[in-house]
Amino acid sequence: MPGFADRLNGIAISASAAMTDKASALKAQGMKIVSLSSGEPDFPTPGHVVEAAIVAARGGDTKYPPQDGKPALKKAVQAKFQRDNNLHYGLDEILVANGAKQIIYNAMMATCNPGDEVVLPTPYWISYADIARLGGARIVQVPCPAGNDFRLSARDLEAAITPKTKWLVLNFPNNPTGACCPRKDLEDIAAVMMKHPHVWILTDDIYEHLIYDDFEFCTLAEIEPRLKDRVLTVNGVSKAYAMTGWRVGFCGGPRELIAAMNNMQGQATSGINTIAQAAAIAALEGPQDYLNDRAQEYQARRDLVVGLLNAIPGLRCHTPQGAFYVYPEIGACLGKTTKGGRRIESDTDFVMALLEEQQVATVQGAAYGMSPFFRISYATDTDTLREGCRRIAEFVSSLT
Repeated sequence: MPGFADRLNGIAISASAAMTDKASALKAQGMKIVSLSSGEPDFPTPGHVVEAAIVAARGGDTKYPPQDGKPALKKAVQAKFQRDNNLHYGLDEILVANGAKQIIYNAMMATCNPGDEVVLPTPYWISYADIARLGGARIVQVPCPAGNDFRLSARDLEAAITPKTKWLVLNFPNNPTGACCPRKDLEDIAAVMMKHPHVWILTDDIYEHLIYDDFEFCTLAEIEPRLKDRVLTVNGVSKAYAMTGWRVGFCGGPRELIAAMNNMQGQATSGINTIAQAAAIAALEGPQDYLNDRAQEYQARRDLVVGLLNAIPGLRCHTPQGAFYVYPEIGACLGKTTKGGRRIESDTDFVMALLEEQQVATVQGAAYGMSPFFRISYATDTDTLREGCRRIAEFVSSLT
């Protein structure tokens, strides 16, 4: 058989996607799986957004779109950045892509060369590392310990930057921990980055509207305007607007970077689905008040899950201020044996045994660069969350 590209060495299917697929396969076999592995809102896409897509399709908006996004959507993105983040981008500083993931892919592919380094506060969303590696870069992890609420220390960041650093990636609220970055922390991070003008900075703000406990969201280019010509501000409609399947991401950044990313996109996918773009315009320009209502529902779910998990001897769960994940620590479970006879040596062993013996799908912390933890998504209904936590409690209590 002919061979495959070396760039795929060490690149695997996303652990969260793999676990979700395995859970779906077990469901198809008749098992009653509690799926807590997928980072996908269970709310429906808002009705006015769906209606806008229908109108666009019936009106003939079905031709090739501009590669960088339709002007109407770019104007809606421009207004969103001004409204929510106090950032002004020209239309030639905005790019629309097939989800925020393609934005990140475009950026890394347009800038990284073999030997470059990408600094990732850890734990991190799985795809940051794999995309950077596909671009030939080396990953430099900066641990953000649970004892510091999974926040990034400016001192640790400073120590990680070298002349080879090409990117710093920031993701707050964070996947997988739900950790947020207070304004003071972001100011300290900005002060560090001012000293390193050779480094691009990517801020993935996809969970911007999912914040709790009166936390005030802010983003780096807003905090330090002098960094704006090196910051790529990434966002999209997937999480806040419950539009994961529509695949619309967008970003604002310096026009030279945006042009290079658009060039990369042209070789991969060209412009994105016109019907989805019409839907995204409706989402960004339409009512925004329901975002707060949904955030309040997520906060109630967070409180439920954190309370139930912390009541389980052997687990410790941080209370996040954003996103819809919790990241419990399972160190006390290591070295023990399950009722089914499986020895738990790692968080990967833990989540696999939990799925096989209690039919609860979660994701191992190793996939996100920090063990021994596992990720639970609470983007589902409270009955499912209660049942999932009940099974987790039963599983942990049975370990010997």
